[in-house]
Amino acid sequence: MKIVTDCAADMPNEELERLGIIQAPLFIQFPEGEVNSADISADEFYNRLEAMRPQIPTTAQPSSGIFAELYRKVAEAGKDILSVHISSGLSGTINSARDGGELVKGEANVHFWDTLTLSGGERFQVMAAALASKAGWALDKIQERLVAIREKTELIYTLDTLEYLARGGRIGRVKALAGALLNLKPIIRVDTDGKYTTVKTERTINKSVAALVNHVYEKYGNTPVWVTVLHGRFAEKADVMANEFQEKLNVAKLEVMRISPVLGVHTGPGIVGAAVVPMDLMSDLI
Repeated sequence: MKIVTDCAADMPNEELERLGIIQAPLFIQFPEGEVNSADISADEFYNRLEAMRPQIPTTAQPSSGIFAELYRKVAEAGKDILSVHISSGLSGTINSARDGGELVKGEANVHFWDTLTLSGGERFQVMAAALASKAGWALDKIQERLVAIREKTELIYTLDTLEYLARGGRIGRVKALAGALLNLKPIIRVDTDGKYTTVKTERTINKSVAALVNHVYEKYGNTPVWVTVLHGRFAEKADVMANEFQEKLNVAKLEVMRISPVLGVHTGPGIVGAAVVPMDLMSDLI
């Protein structure tokens, strides 16, 4: 079985190649033209984003036609497909994927999976699906594992500024202005319905990082966990967060990675957070 995903999963190119995963593009629409999010480096993107102020680019999901083309190519190689995507509560990508599947009905055998998350949380599910498929697991067994990972993964982040959420229309300008005046740093997680919810707010980024780590500790305690720290262009705070996780949690595996530019459109460079999953849900696959 072949795994198809989207670039909101924040998977490095070498990982996609190693696991044989096919990635559908997400697009960033600048005034001068559209860019595939996978074709622009994080630093180049943030340079362009900051140069546009006070404007902001928009984002676009893959069309059903793009998905249909991907599915046809996989089907021609004689493979069934599991298409694993960013939360339906945050993007219409999985709807485009399903529409693409309808276009190739009878040509390709496509199954769909809503991760109900994004970024590193989505990556854990995509990675598990690919590894389980390589190990010869049946579809129902793969989906059973994905349910467990989906239920037990935490995807949580904090922002240095509300400016980009406001510019992108994700929060009201009055609320953003009030937050800026009070210097609020929200801590935001993806809830079980696949949508964002605010855990709490702090007055400084250092306090919000510490509160985020405490939230994760309260969830997992001494359970061995795989932690992926993610940031836009905020390496200093990512390192601080990674160190705090190492001190407080039972960290079996730790990575520090960059988030996809297509996700950074609405957060700006000052985003830092983490995807965390119990290690026992991944260790038998890696």
